[in-house]
Amino acid sequence: MKLRLNPLLRRLGPAGVLGVGILFAAGAFYASALVPLDKEIAAQNAALERLQSRSPFRPASTGGREEELRRFYNLFPTTERLTEEVARLHRLGRSAGLDLAQGEYRLERRTTGLWAYRVTLPVRGTYPQLRDFLGAVLKDVPVASIEALRFERKRAADTQLEAQVRVTVHVRPAGEGR
Repeated sequence: MKLRLNPLLRRLGPAGVLGVGILFAAGAFYASALVPLDKEIAAQNAALERLQSRSPFRPASTGGREEELRRFYNLFPTTERLTEEVARLHRLGRSAGLDLAQGEYRLERRTTGLWAYRVTLPVRGTYPQLRDFLGAVLKDVPVASIEALRFERKRAADTQLEAQVRVTVHVRPAGEGR
């Protein structure tokens, strides 16, 4: 190969070799920089066409703030469904493999707005089980919030945790039809 390449290089001369090098560099630049940019421009143009073909934004309600507030409050269950929500918390704990001890339950009534039902659960299990339980609560009980979490191990080598989870379930008063 070396023997065939040398006569060709001599025949091209320094200017020809430089020209061939520039030609290869231009091809590499085109393939590595310009082709991806062309694809990006096409994708941006397609997204722009999709946005332009959409209908203009229209609010879901024209009833004003009172209507928005009523719809927001209707997202929360009434106090009549509170036992179902607490039962769901216990099911999630058991399905995560946690031992749930007797908890503490307290309803905080307010004169306006949502009520808060505070559930304090002592639990026992491994760290992955506790993490699965907390993730499931946040995902499957959208009206609940994790208010506090405390956990400890008796010894560093223990896999079991003693934990206390305080969850607040937000509900609206039963007679309130907002």
